Amino acid sequence: MTKKESAPSAEHTACPMDSLLKRLMGPWTTYILWVLKNDGPLRFGELKARMPGISSKVLTERLRMLEGANLVHRDYRPTIPPAVSYELTPRGHELKDVLQGLNALALRWHQEDLGETV
Repeated sequence: MTKKESAPSAEHTACPMDSLLKRLMGPWTTYILWVLKNDGPLRFGELKARMPGISSKVLTERLRMLEGANLVHRDYRPTIPPAVSYELTPRGHELKDVLQGLNALALRWHQEDLGETV
């Protein structure tokens, strides 16, 4: 390898599915997508109210990350007071079936786990 050549970045060599899952992982991320899928578009306070236990700081960080990944759109309207709402982008809407499938699997596994502990 010459000086001008460089090793491929981890992002370019990673499995595409791994790259997608890294975007979805992290505290609250899939929950935010789930709420927006079911109830969006929502203002920040409405979204936070539907997610008991999440801090404003974490919600802001997660929304920024999802916006950067082009999964969530932030709509700003310069009214008094400013109106900001969040909704899934077309790319975010592509996750609807995946989220539905994960929810069905999670519910089934949860019931199985409850059956094992009873």
